[in-house]
Amino acid sequence: MTVARKLDLDPRVVRKARRLAARAGRPVVDLARSHTTVSVERAVLRLAGVRGADPDGIPWVNRLVDAVREDAGLGHGVAVPVFHAMRSTGVDDVTVLAQKAAAGAVRFVVPPKKAEALAARRAARRAANDGVRVIDRRRAERERLIRRHGDPEQRPWIYLIVATGDIHEDIPQAQAAARAGADVIAVIRSTGQSLLDYVPEGATREGFAGTYATQENFRLMRAALDETSKELGRYVRLTNYASGLCMPEIAALAGLERLDMMLNDSMYGILFRDINPIRTFVDQRFSRQVHARAGIIINTGEDNYLTTADAVEAAHTVTVSQLLNEFFAHEAGLADWQLGLGHAFEINPDLPDSFRLELAHALLARELFPDAPLKWMPPTKHMTGDVFRGNLLDGFFNLAGALTGQGILLVGMMTEAVVTPWLSDRDIALQNVRYVLTGAGRLHEDFVPAPGGFIQQRAHQVLAEAVDLLERMVDDTLLNAIADGTFGIMKRPADRGRGLDGVAKHDEDYYNPVTEALEAAR
Repeated sequence: MTVARKLDLDPRVVRKARRLAARAGRPVVDLARSHTTVSVERAVLRLAGVRGADPDGIPWVNRLVDAVREDAGLGHGVAVPVFHAMRSTGVDDVTVLAQKAAAGAVRFVVPPKKAEALAARRAARRAANDGVRVIDRRRAERERLIRRHGDPEQRPWIYLIVATGDIHEDIPQAQAAARAGADVIAVIRSTGQSLLDYVPEGATREGFAGTYATQENFRLMRAALDETSKELGRYVRLTNYASGLCMPEIAALAGLERLDMMLNDSMYGILFRDINPIRTFVDQRFSRQVHARAGIIINTGEDNYLTTADAVEAAHTVTVSQLLNEFFAHEAGLADWQLGLGHAFEINPDLPDSFRLELAHALLARELFPDAPLKWMPPTKHMTGDVFRGNLLDGFFNLAGALTGQGILLVGMMTEAVVTPWLSDRDIALQNVRYVLTGAGRLHEDFVPAPGGFIQQRAHQVLAEAVDLLERMVDDTLLNAIADGTFGIMKRPADRGRGLDGVAKHDEDYYNPVTEALEAAR
């Protein structure tokens, strides 16, 4: 998408903002590059071939990583101890090794002899590369299907959530939504899954306010939407959530099953799920490396800040988070076309000039990130239960998206944040989107705010406030800013939070064959 410059932003200020974001983010990247987590190591072993779960539903990969961690520690990485054990015991199936480890029949060590360690590395590299090659084939498969079926002609892509808790109920709802005009189907995750330190196994039918993210659920939904893509003559994209305590593993499973987008914010789990900041930043870097290789578009979560903080007063924190997310994403290998940076229509509609403020904020995001498929989020905070008012407010949201050239438009529903929407609610919401985009979908070509007027001045103010905040972060560190409640007014210190016990600093001989493969390709 070609983005015209309508806000007269000073390019020197924009460059300064990016330089500051890089300086604020670099210490966090250094931290992520020098640490690992149980979930990163489990993702390595999943790509190396570990499958299935024990009779209690705990994945064998969890059992294997726990055994290695107890015997040899996590700081060396699990790949070398695991593949050394396979060579030593004669076991040629890594899942069988995991089963033996769970029964206490295998012990794990870091091989003391250099030749043994090199042999284990070679074996680990071969197994991990097999998994990475599957991801490569899935990416090529997506590209073939897009050429065959075609992409949606219009932008923004229409993004719709389904999730009943039962994957077999989700499938017909997702297919119906695609037939009604949705371009992207998001299967929202079961409440609380982000706090599980394992990925459930198999097809599930018992989620709460969402459906569990599992490899089999991914496979089933992707296959169903492939059928619908063929029927409709356009490729329908599938989204899920690579967040929480299993972020790296879910990213790997998404790559293996050809998902197209994944929610993958650098700070959401810290702020809204109280997951330890260090755990989150280590996990998100690895997950984004996988997404980069898989050709997956990430969606970030800046919209969530505005559900807890005031959308006007905290507007600059959204811009700062977008700049940080961009830096972290580029460092991990993601291209601009993969950056579905988030922002939202959450200003109190009773505030005078609220729509003009929304336009200023949306246009600022659009111009700061001209090559990114920005994800524009609908109103939730100020939905009251009045469905008529809610539908009108969603219409204003859709119009703002059309005026500012957004890339991904999440369909707002008049029952949003009040009840779980019915299929009929989704149908009415899609009618609203279709009406606005049909009548005004190219209005961004004509809309230019008045030079020096309200919208331009507001955009300049938010950018200036973002630069000021970034300067303070550079002096006081990003981790301290998170601890102080800068984003979404949530205070999350770096030495607290869920999952901290699953973090380990790299030893000198740390080895990760997946990271090696992903970074070698850049």
